[in-house]
Amino acid sequence: MDSSNLTTAEADFSKLSTNDKQELRQFIANENQKAVIQNSIHVLTDVCWRKCIPGAIRGGKLDKNEENCAQSCVERFMDAKFTFLAHLDKLRQQT
Repeated sequence: MDSSNLTTAEADFSKLSTNDKQELRQFIANENQKAVIQNSIHVLTDVCWRKCIPGAIRGGKLDKNEENCAQSCVERFMDAKFTFLAHLDKLRQQT
């Protein structure tokens, strides 16, 4: 393929040094990981909010039952996620 068929982004990428390309790949991987974590937090917030906060918040803060429910919900969610990830890691190591 001649360079005239490359898009601007590809042409610019091809001019980077090997080290710069690796740094860019690592940066993109890190940003993707951040996006996954942010999405998990949004899902967690939505699930626990719907489960634990049935109505309006009075007095500017959660009541004790709502607070306990939300804390338990987050803990269960995190425990389940870590258990799932540990299981996937174990499966990956077996392959």
